[in-house]
Amino acid sequence: AWAELVGGNHASVLDFACAIECIHTYSSIHDDLPAMDNDDLRRGRPSNHKQFDEATAILAGDGLLTEAITLACGLNLPAPRIVAALGHLSTAAGPRGMVGGQVLDMGLTGKAATLDQLQAMHSKKTGALIASSCVTGAILGGGDADMQARAAEYGRAIGLAFQVADDILDVTGTEQTLGKPVGSDAAQGKSTYPALLGIERSTVLAQNNVRQAKAALAGIVHAQAEFLRAVAEYIVDRTN
Repeated sequence: AWAELVGGNHASVLDFACAIECIHTYSSIHDDLPAMDNDDLRRGRPSNHKQFDEATAILAGDGLLTEAITLACGLNLPAPRIVAALGHLSTAAGPRGMVGGQVLDMGLTGKAATLDQLQAMHSKKTGALIASSCVTGAILGGGDADMQARAAEYGRAIGLAFQVADDILDVTGTEQTLGKPVGSDAAQGKSTYPALLGIERSTVLAQNNVRQAKAALAGIVHAQAEFLRAVAEYIVDRTN
């Protein structure tokens, strides 16, 4: 959506979108491992290491990560754009982003996190990859610095809104809609926004971030801008 919003072509960036999804899937597979979150279910189905075994899960994740690089490098776009986008994605997925966020998450398990700690952890673990999916679209589509900054702010805001909404659903949802046991975060000793702020204040926090995401699109008249506004709303309205 961001690539088209800045004048790019959907088909020309599709492989990069697949690369991002490869990284997302690898992180989910590894996140479910016994050494991490030890989850038996993912979206209502057995997690990879339960369906197969731990070695297969580790190798599947490794394979998806390297396949992401292959996909990104094969784009038929100007090389400077590809290099910039791949650099941004690598930073978001690595120790300064998603991997670093997982380290913080494991370190906070069983402890009472402060709001600053919780937001720092989620801005890396969840938010960094979501934000990068927006920024890299703007980069690959040929967007200028202003549009890339807007994409970064939009992605940051929906990333936090997504995580807060996810935490709320872990309390208010059902196993049928969530595809996992309700209250699994609390059972694992995870710090969550509802545990720290309560449901009402957490809901306000999520809605505030949706407003910030939509503010990043202010003044833009484009079908993709309308789509992105709808995505921001969906994040807090979803049931799973």
